[in-house]
Amino acid sequence: MSTSQQTSQICLSDPLRPLTTSPAKTSEPALRTADVLLVDDDDGDVLLITEAFERFGTPAALHVAGDGEQALQFLHRTGGFISAPRPGLVLLDLNLPRRAGLEVLADVKSDPELRSIPVVILTTSQAEDDIARSYSMHANAYVAKPVDFDRFSDAVRQINNFFLTLAKLPD
Repeated sequence: MSTSQQTSQICLSDPLRPLTTSPAKTSEPALRTADVLLVDDDDGDVLLITEAFERFGTPAALHVAGDGEQALQFLHRTGGFISAPRPGLVLLDLNLPRRAGLEVLADVKSDPELRSIPVVILTTSQAEDDIARSYSMHANAYVAKPVDFDRFSDAVRQINNFFLTLAKLPD
């Protein structure tokens, strides 16, 4: 069974029992607990992001959608996701099966109930067109995935620290 299938069973078939990490002892301000929706079909990237959450003790419930259609069902609480929590942050890959990341972004930012959720594009694409289109569609940030694990996990830590600690978000 692939990691995305395992992830779907763990995180998406029962969105009320997500992967939850414990806060690490640190001198930094306490992070508020939040639900984070990771939308990525790459098993390796899902594993790296999960490990980064664990490594830095991010106090978040990480939910994983393996394609754009699952992400929208989770966000709109349809299909098997009627009881899905509203995420405080979405980490969105652009290259997804069933519905592309930019389509997911357009749907989220056009929906009055969802548009205030921060969406960070976290993708391998460094194409200027992808960057420009993402920001024109109101992405909150665009981060190219670093290849090195330490840099990758540090990028995830910085995203989480900003959106879960520093930024004031609506409830």
